[in-house]
Amino acid sequence: MPPPVRQCGIGVPLFLIPSSASWGIGEFADLPVFGTWCAAAGQRYVQLLPLNEISPGVTSPYSSMSAMALDPIYIHLPAIEDVAALGGEAGLPAADRSALAGVRQSPSVRYGEVRMLKSRVLRRAYVRFAAEEIDRNTARAAAFEAYQSRESWWLDAYTLFRALHAANEERAWWDWPMALAYRDPAALAEARIDLAEERRYRAYLQWIAETQWQAARRASGVRVFGDLAFMISADSPDVWTRPGEFRLDATVGVPPDEFSETGQDWGLPPWRWDVMAGTGFQWMHARARRTSALFDGARIDHLVGLYRIYTRPVDGAGENVFSPPEEPDQRRLGAAILGIYMQSGIEIVAEDLGTVPPFVRLSMAELGVPGFKVMRWERDWDAVGQPFIDPSVYPAVSVALSGTHDNETLAEWWRELADGDRAAFLSLPSLAAAGITAVSPFQPEVRDAILRALIDSASCMVMLPLQDVFGWAARINTPATVTDQNWTWQVAPSMDHWRTSPDWIERAATLKAWCLASGRHL
Repeated sequence: MPPPVRQCGIGVPLFLIPSSASWGIGEFADLPVFGTWCAAAGQRYVQLLPLNEISPGVTSPYSSMSAMALDPIYIHLPAIEDVAALGGEAGLPAADRSALAGVRQSPSVRYGEVRMLKSRVLRRAYVRFAAEEIDRNTARAAAFEAYQSRESWWLDAYTLFRALHAANEERAWWDWPMALAYRDPAALAEARIDLAEERRYRAYLQWIAETQWQAARRASGVRVFGDLAFMISADSPDVWTRPGEFRLDATVGVPPDEFSETGQDWGLPPWRWDVMAGTGFQWMHARARRTSALFDGARIDHLVGLYRIYTRPVDGAGENVFSPPEEPDQRRLGAAILGIYMQSGIEIVAEDLGTVPPFVRLSMAELGVPGFKVMRWERDWDAVGQPFIDPSVYPAVSVALSGTHDNETLAEWWRELADGDRAAFLSLPSLAAAGITAVSPFQPEVRDAILRALIDSASCMVMLPLQDVFGWAARINTPATVTDQNWTWQVAPSMDHWRTSPDWIERAATLKAWCLASGRHL
């Protein structure tokens, strides 16, 4: 087997990188601009957070309403022919122009306002498309029809679910009339007829979204990794169409760990592994197929959950338990699921952080799946003084990181770090070479020494969060909390200024030089 390719990439949520043309959030059309900068910086890939459609009223990209559908919030409306035909931004009603100015000027993503604004305009665009394209059997109408036919294997159930969801005032499917909630064939047949126009509108949104996404991915100039969220919402077409494969009497989370003394309850439905196994893991295969169509690679979120799920009874009457309960079954299960994603043809990396039993990492090593090495957490925890581990001895099949979207940035971590730990960290061979001896506040030379140590590490892959590349303190998410700050931060100024910004030009040149010197290049 040839040695793994040494590569470096940037981790960034799409919502974080808007341009001045964006409508209050980073959009599909913004990816090529960012990708151009990444390529100039010697980066081989971009790691995004999930792009799946999220449930109404929430902001976490890990609260997916669908395992298959893209979120229409990322559509760049000015690029849609139907929006342009209606006059573009200049043709918007005064109220919409005012709303657009408001979300563009906001320093953070205002999801509710962005979603409502885009929905109003997309509705008008669809009406125009139906009248001018579908009714006239144009080439665009034929392309739309071909998309629906090609993607019907997931799109049919999705559009019916979304149409019913809208018809029932966005209530969860278990609050719909019983015949619809529990999929009575006659009731569903009637709904397909009654809601045909709404279903076609939802298909139109997915057609536009995927067309823009695939164009942006091709134009990005780098490989694009997606993020395979561990779970999906109970209120989803996936659970609605496969209720026997999910539990609604329990939720999934994690045991107590460094993020929470009581553990975390994500409020999402656990899989029924035995039932899924009986189907040959059809849903997992479908999810892998869809992921491989959208991305060049994927990060598997909460990998340990593929081996064992930590479940909590909804009524609180029973015990919190792992499922499956026994290690041999856990190991067989995780290897089987990982194998499905590996066979899909895309490159796989796995987030194996937190409380992970040793056998999981042994299984990963056997399968050749890179796990995560977050530099600040890589310590010999059983040795006296718990010394940090130098990146030069990380396993070759691994991903070296300075941090993730769920923890504080490098700047924040350094600010809170005790002087003794700062000194121990700076004494690592990979950092000592930088000649930094003062235990001081977070300075550019400290930032760069850490980034350089990661790029020079033995890991085949390096993933640098965008904030850490620049030494910014802004945080994306704080686990076990629900606040207005989570998932809303955006880079300022917009990407339009990056090409001429001295900071961005310097960072690109520096990263490229480091990557070339370390054998990491495009």
